[in-house]
Amino acid sequence: MLSRNPRQPKKKQIFTLQHGLAALTLILGLATVVAWMYAPQTISIPQMARAVEAGEVKSLVVQGDLLIGTTASGSQVRALKERGISAIDTLQFFSVSTGTLRALPLLIEESQSAGFDSHQILLTLTVLAFVGYLLARYPGWFQENGWGLPFFNTRRSKPLFLSGSRGGKDDKAKAPTVTFQDVAGTDQAKLELQEIIEFLKEPSKFAKLGARIPRGVLMAGPPGTGKTLLAKAVAGEAGVPFFSISGSEFVEMYVGVGAARVRDLFKQARKHSPAVVFVDEIDAVGRQRGASNGHGNDEREQTLNQILVEMDGFTTDTNVIVMASTNRPDILDPALLRPGRFDRKVFLDRPDVQSREAILAVHLRGKPLDPAISIAEVARLTPGFVGADLENLANEAAILAARRGLAVIGRVEFQDAMERIIAGPERQNKILSKLERDVVAYHEAGHAVVMHYLEYCDPVHKVSIVSRGMALGYTMPMPEGDKYLRRREAFEDEIVGLLGGRAAEEIIFNRVTTGASNDLERATKLARAMVTRYGFSQKLGLRTFGEEQGNAYLGSLGEARDYSEEKARVIDQEIDQILATAYQRAKTLLTEHRSKLDGLAAALLEVETIERSAFEALMA
Repeated sequence: MLSRNPRQPKKKQIFTLQHGLAALTLILGLATVVAWMYAPQTISIPQMARAVEAGEVKSLVVQGDLLIGTTASGSQVRALKERGISAIDTLQFFSVSTGTLRALPLLIEESQSAGFDSHQILLTLTVLAFVGYLLARYPGWFQENGWGLPFFNTRRSKPLFLSGSRGGKDDKAKAPTVTFQDVAGTDQAKLELQEIIEFLKEPSKFAKLGARIPRGVLMAGPPGTGKTLLAKAVAGEAGVPFFSISGSEFVEMYVGVGAARVRDLFKQARKHSPAVVFVDEIDAVGRQRGASNGHGNDEREQTLNQILVEMDGFTTDTNVIVMASTNRPDILDPALLRPGRFDRKVFLDRPDVQSREAILAVHLRGKPLDPAISIAEVARLTPGFVGADLENLANEAAILAARRGLAVIGRVEFQDAMERIIAGPERQNKILSKLERDVVAYHEAGHAVVMHYLEYCDPVHKVSIVSRGMALGYTMPMPEGDKYLRRREAFEDEIVGLLGGRAAEEIIFNRVTTGASNDLERATKLARAMVTRYGFSQKLGLRTFGEEQGNAYLGSLGEARDYSEEKARVIDQEIDQILATAYQRAKTLLTEHRSKLDGLAAALLEVETIERSAFEALMA
């Protein structure tokens, strides 16, 4: 049996906040008990009157409606009388004689404002001290069960925590199951992230050679391209804990909360290292400093400063990788992107047709498909779709198949789902007059015929006069493959195709309607881009005009004008010339192929929707 060395000094006891609150609670509790024991007894007015008449009350104090009597033993009793009646009248009403009242010492004092008595104040303080003791003694329990006060909770970071196979025994979340097999269409990004996975698995392999692994990985791309999924797959491949938090969660109404949450997040990550920390939408706090209207002590900027300091604090033996995603890499602070912080950048673009096929194969797992359907064909029907769009397409097709009572998902369901996503749901209650149906039929037929006879237009995949969303009809061209470069002739033919509907209305009905409003808007934007962006104007040369405001991933937000009025006049003239020439070409084509226009319009009025094979047969 081991005994303590008598010479060993005893452990010094430190008087902490818990001890102080416990002592304060005990003192206030005893004071409250004493106050309750010696508090004046409250009796009724008739009992007070009987005590006065019997001579038990030696003196009486009147404070407004409160009567306080002192007995022969020195104790006090009190009673509350009715308002508007004096104390003398009240006692006389209850049969107290006039002689007794004359002999009774009576003191009139000013009425005291309503409030807490001393024992009530002590009781309140005791309860507050006890609650403070519990918060200081068991802070974790209160925070886990949602009973903590806002001040105790705001400074703690609450990331989504998924523990991997290397997580500690106290992990409370299930392991991340997402791997690279669940992320398709991002082969280039996977290659760039492969060394990150190897570092998390075998950090000693790099440390032996003196290599420093990138501390931060910034993933940029359009919404829905799989940035969050890819970050989770990195943690799943490496089998390490995964911390996920949004950039907006760092900013609170309290000063200093954002920086405190950053410190807490990185503290948790170091505790579970090796680990992956993922900050979604980091532009919420990583926006360039000084660009806002706020001053230097802006809370968001203080949070960004703390992120910069924490990432600089990583040593060579700290196996924590910080991954972040954003749609706006152009507005991030330069200090965030320098080497040593987010020095590795991964760009995710819209997937091409092969990538879309691979993504669809992932999202169609477990869904019963018609044996005749081809995933490659569905991928060709979805140019410009990102991963989230393709997932939505697969889900919408499954919903349509279930609604129609089918056992498998067929090509028709995918086609209808795609049109529903692009143009909106079919409006079956949209009733048009005969003249309006004729105008819509010739309008869409004009688009299709013009596109068919233009060399650089995409083939017409479908023509319909069924109303969808805000459109009364639609013509759907479908490119044969992905295009990365476009010629001037392709822009000109596309504008001609957009103006074919209005040209058909003018040729057939000798009047025009508002149905071409969207076509005119798109044609004008293309013509302006040809003149101001791509240098396709002979008069204006190679210069670009206007600084584009916005982002390549989120679209334009306007234009900052950087040219004179004289140049603006020339730009307008060039745009007008392009549109006028295109409209004349459309009218010429429709006049030359008037029989094709009439035949297609008649077929649309009869069957409402014409697919590519039937359309090409009509044009043959």
